[in-house]
Amino acid sequence: MAHDDIHTPVLLDRCVELLAPALQRDGAVVVDATLGMGGHSEALLERFPAVHLIGLDRDTDALRIAGERLARFGDRITLVHTVYDGIADAVRGAGFSHADGILFDLGVSSLQLDEADRGFAYSKDAPLDMRMDQTAGTTAADIVATYGEGDLRRIFERYGDEKLAGRYARAIIAARQEAPIERSAHLVDILIAATPMAVQRERSGHPAKRVFQALRIEVNGELAVLERALPAALGILPLSGRIVVMSYQSLEDRLVKRVFAESTRSTAPAGLPIEPPEHAPRFRLLTKGAELASDEEKIRNPRATPVRLRAAERVREAS
Repeated sequence: MAHDDIHTPVLLDRCVELLAPALQRDGAVVVDATLGMGGHSEALLERFPAVHLIGLDRDTDALRIAGERLARFGDRITLVHTVYDGIADAVRGAGFSHADGILFDLGVSSLQLDEADRGFAYSKDAPLDMRMDQTAGTTAADIVATYGEGDLRRIFERYGDEKLAGRYARAIIAARQEAPIERSAHLVDILIAATPMAVQRERSGHPAKRVFQALRIEVNGELAVLERALPAALGILPLSGRIVVMSYQSLEDRLVKRVFAESTRSTAPAGLPIEPPEHAPRFRLLTKGAELASDEEKIRNPRATPVRLRAAERVREAS
């Protein structure tokens, strides 16, 4: 399978456009914090021939595929096996003190969705794994087998916004007493059986969609990682450095919105006639709210449908 057959980069032109002013100079450094199969990275390397790219991914399959795709760029790339909250260490480890541009394309990657045996997709039967880094950590099957009813309900509510969280948690507890829940199809059957027919008729999405999202977020610690990663990324941007973040669900986007709002706000006490320079905002927003994909792109690439893009630029040196 060719890389382009399974990976169409979301909002590619807009990402390049937003990062461009920070990447024009010779020796500029850009970090693709969620490398995936390298679609965004390839475009950045082609557009900016003097840029050095640092690509991060926790998924060893993604690193291998992206490495093959980007091999023609030789020593202009540094690929690092790490979770993206390790961004500052990765940049320093590559021999740089800062990154002029940073891109986050959050959520599950095309590779992970399209490889059936990873267990991310409720539409394909596979082992319940869901680890983005298959070399370490707890699987979704482990969570389904060991979490109590209260903890299952909590993650389904918090990470999936699932209104039937309690019902689904009870159904899983009952079912695992009969047999281990080790495959995605088995879990899907349990969730469908626990969903009242009236709800199934009313809902636009699959009954398993929110539960699978919640399990994936819990397995990979996605929100906790993002909460650490965003301040770390902002901290390594120099003056005029830019960051672009694409989110695919509301929990991620709310976190990005909050961090960006804090970084673009004055810290001066209210009522001062003049804002002291040291209290001026450190960043400015480059987007008005969250930008969405065009209708044309959503038709061409359905995975762009939920995307929310936000971007910011450093306008004041760190104190």
